[in-house]
Amino acid sequence: MSSGGDVIPWVRNLWGRYRLRWKRREYLWRAIRARRQMQVVRDATSGIGAGDVLCFATIHNEALRLPDFLRHYRKLGVDHFLLVVHDSDDGTLDLLEDQSDVSVWVSHGSYRDTRFGMDWMGWLLGRYGHGHWCLTVDADEFLIYPHWPHQDLHSLTSRLDEIGQPALGALMVDLYPKGSIGQPLPDGAVLPDALDWFDAGPYRMQVQQPKLNRWVQGGVRARTFFADRPDQAPTLNKLPLIKWNRRFAYANSTHSALPRRLNLSYDGPGDPRLTGVLLHTKFTPDIVQRSIEEKRRRQHFNRPDDYTAYYDALIAAPDLWHEGSVQLRDWRQLVELELMSDGGWHPAAGHAAEKT
Repeated sequence: MSSGGDVIPWVRNLWGRYRLRWKRREYLWRAIRARRQMQVVRDATSGIGAGDVLCFATIHNEALRLPDFLRHYRKLGVDHFLLVVHDSDDGTLDLLEDQSDVSVWVSHGSYRDTRFGMDWMGWLLGRYGHGHWCLTVDADEFLIYPHWPHQDLHSLTSRLDEIGQPALGALMVDLYPKGSIGQPLPDGAVLPDALDWFDAGPYRMQVQQPKLNRWVQGGVRARTFFADRPDQAPTLNKLPLIKWNRRFAYANSTHSALPRRLNLSYDGPGDPRLTGVLLHTKFTPDIVQRSIEEKRRRQHFNRPDDYTAYYDALIAAPDLWHEGSVQLRDWRQLVELELMSDGGWHPAAGHAAEKT
């Protein structure tokens, strides 16, 4: 017979799982409502085929990064892009004209009030992503993974299907130049190659209840901007690639998802399973002007006043390089540093993706 002490944790666990089911339903309903804030500009989704890998993103004034973003993911094997352009006035929409593999919506709703665009993404994922491997990323995030120069996303997702792994976890690694982050990029430079320094550590990971999501912090932003308040440093773990089901929902950007079993797919740096890295190209020369704008817009954090000092530090265009900085070579280096893992995947030649 179970004692009362045994029953209480069981009841709490049952209650917690019940609450999470309702939270997931709330996210799904929010996504359905958010569709009213989106106006279609180009709908090429009729061209999506069974087995296609899809890429979803919300973008705001990304004319600088967008050509490199599309180039990178096309070479990785993305078959179709579904993009929400939010309040852009820098020519972003013009860059997306007449591209047969891109569907575009615009929205002028509040980015913050739509869970930082995730309600818009939730609608598109549920409407078009069901049954597909879906990549959900920001325009400044460039996914790489073991063998990526020679194995495309179709090869990667075939491996994930083979081993029964429903999602690919990834660490967001901030890239930066040597010198001021406001300095011009070299002529002809492309992202992510134009930024080639990063912090190999330290990183710390916690498991959060009740979603069992991982919370990884560290790297250059923790070192430079949050040394005196490490708990406020940005979250660096993400689940950017998921075999989507219309009953799924992202809970906190792509840092966590529901149902919570998806969060068990990644344990942060050192996880021996197949994982990737998101090369984060935030620190391009436009970071100064973007920080001025984001400080004014107050759209990127739940408590924007807590990040005033962060934006002020970015506006000063600091040099993030230090003697402990590591120069990026290739994916093998990131495996050696345990920032991602091949999970025992040793594919034969085929499904080649071009190297950037």
